[in-house]
Amino acid sequence: MSPEPLHLGRLSRRTVLAGTAGALGALAVGGPAASAAPVDWSRAVVDSTMKRFTPATLGGWGYTRGLYLYGQYLVYRRTGEKSYLDYILGWYDRFVTDSGISNGFTNLDAMRSGQMFPLLYNETGLAKYKTAAGQLRQKFPSYPRTSDGGMFHATSKAGQLWADGVYMSQPFLALYGKTFGDSGYCYEEAAKNIVVYFDRLKEPAKGLLYHAYDEDGSEPWATGTGRHSQYHWARAIGWLGMATIDLLEILPAGHPRRRRLVDIVRFLAAGYTRWQDKASGRWFQIVDRGGDGGNWLETSASAMYTFLLSRAAQRGYIGSEYRPVAAKGYSGVLSQVSVDSGGLANIENISEGTNVGDTAYYYARKRNTNDFHGLGAFLIMNEQLAC
Repeated sequence: MSPEPLHLGRLSRRTVLAGTAGALGALAVGGPAASAAPVDWSRAVVDSTMKRFTPATLGGWGYTRGLYLYGQYLVYRRTGEKSYLDYILGWYDRFVTDSGISNGFTNLDAMRSGQMFPLLYNETGLAKYKTAAGQLRQKFPSYPRTSDGGMFHATSKAGQLWADGVYMSQPFLALYGKTFGDSGYCYEEAAKNIVVYFDRLKEPAKGLLYHAYDEDGSEPWATGTGRHSQYHWARAIGWLGMATIDLLEILPAGHPRRRRLVDIVRFLAAGYTRWQDKASGRWFQIVDRGGDGGNWLETSASAMYTFLLSRAAQRGYIGSEYRPVAAKGYSGVLSQVSVDSGGLANIENISEGTNVGDTAYYYARKRNTNDFHGLGAFLIMNEQLAC
């Protein structure tokens, strides 16, 4: 069953939505705003971004643009708004020619934008997107791995697994297998990587993941017997959760790793629920240290967690008791969305790109507005909950 739509009145800057109702928590907005015309926040974010940037000025090849444009693609699929697809094609056509794409793909981040290749091939039928997809697919067998099969975060980061990495690479691989009849290798390799990453990064006592793992323990942050970093950075956990959900959308019911992926979703859902900030509905930069003075509530991870909780409940991977948690998370994320005096949508408190660090490092990350990490995560979440 699809989630009930959430009809939201037009909100002035910093209006906070409160209350829940309905199966997935339709947001109840009291007062005059309740009778105002509904707002499609996905459209508002996409329209605003397209006004701020052309495909030529959106930025170079990189995972944040790929994340955002995938979110815009979801809005296109729902609305049928051709200008949204044309914009996506305008950006990709800067990099993809009839010969495919010239990219070494020497790190997992560089692979994220490739998830759109099979989708754009299906939309357009243009061979160049199939060619580009095949070029990326060919990188996987020779890409370096840990002894248990986890793909290095980058070829220059030998032995390192960062929780971010599975979302950058494995959803593409699974989608490639489904689209082009290569499921045998692609499904197994994608699912295995998520399991390897999870097993190396999990903290069962807290229901969370560490940010990174180093196989030989030579990195200064990889201390102790687990050879992992020391802190539970919010967005890293969100990346792995979304990757797991994406694979479950593709793997057939009888795939031997499917049950394990469902178990990972259940593990994360319980952890997300335990550490959700009860006042705001969002989650902190270091998830389990909300009491630290420098810690702060971060929007992109909160959107990712909300997406997982809602989709997992919808698919029956977790129970209905998680629906109010998703609803509270959704309300919390929407509290960070506003419209400025020029009529453009803004999303606040999004962490900039982040490496592995200590508490001071994570807390000092810039709190950006309209960072593409947050725009993309918001669209993925909003298309799940509001549409």
